[in-house]
Amino acid sequence: QVHVVESGGGLVQPGGSLRLSCAASGSISSIVLVEWHRQAPGQQREWVATITLTSSPRPNYADFVEGRFTISRGNGKNMVYLQMTSLKPEDTAVYYCYVNGFWGQGTLVNVSS
Repeated sequence: QVHVVESGGGLVQPGGSLRLSCAASGSISSIVLVEWHRQAPGQQREWVATITLTSSPRPNYADFVEGRFTISRGNGKNMVYLQMTSLKPEDTAVYYCYVNGFWGQGTLVNVSS
């Protein structure tokens, strides 16, 4: 069992930045990768980024990221971050962290002037 909590969302102007955090607790020793997904209003949930929690973490991104987001891990296996820059209105969504089959409750990112 893994408990997942996202944080860091909020209202930001176009072109701004936010850093989202994903905190995992419980059976974290078995975690090998963490994913960020997002769901915009009226849209299906879509994958954003993945990072492997190995000695050499390998990030992978959806095409729409276009170099604007960076996924990274903290010192342990229990924290993963999503640094988002050059935000666009179309990035508005609830962002979810997915860990070993468990979802968090999501954090809302609203990009608006």
